Amino acid sequence: MSEIPIIWILGGPGCGKGTQCAKIVEKYGFTHLSSGDLLRNEVASGSDKGRQLQAVMSSGGLVSNDEVLSLLNDAISRAKGSSKGFLIDGYPREKNQGVAFEERIAPADLALYFDCSEDTMLKRIMARAAAAAVKRADDNEQTIRARLQTFKLNTSAILELYADKTLTINAERDVDDIFQEVVQAIECVLKKKAKAAVQC
Repeated sequence: MSEIPIIWILGGPGCGKGTQCAKIVEKYGFTHLSSGDLLRNEVASGSDKGRQLQAVMSSGGLVSNDEVLSLLNDAISRAKGSSKGFLIDGYPREKNQGVAFEERIAPADLALYFDCSEDTMLKRIMARAAAAAVKRADDNEQTIRARLQTFKLNTSAILELYADKTLTINAERDVDDIFQEVVQAIECVLKKKAKAAVQC
């Protein structure tokens, strides 16, 4: 596992991390795993596990960390042979999840944190909501601000714990400027990996 880079992608809703992930996948051919997508796909598959997850999510509950980790673990195991690297998007959401991920799956090589002000994220989410064909019940300013506050509290704990492997990127700039910084960080990780492989 150690020769394949694992990169955590952190950032609040509307910080532009989806756009950056798409660009990373296009340039490096990494596997993009979003915890939210994995949950939705499992539900859509109609499996027993999917039905259980659906029941939890419909009642407004949070899916347990164990469930999310096992979905991530399965997805990583499936892609391991063919993947050039993994982008873990939207996970960990709190520091205990980071600890559990590294114990059960593998240590992350890098955490990219897309830093964006609350006002910018709010504007972007509201614009996205206005353009969406299907309106989400939670796309109103009050709910979004509450989500952003929760995100901020949890993320600062993750950033403290993983300060040595986290790169904070100013996500208020032009998409290409942000991506240049992302590329530099990934190139650095790939060089370290190549060196480690040579030493083995």
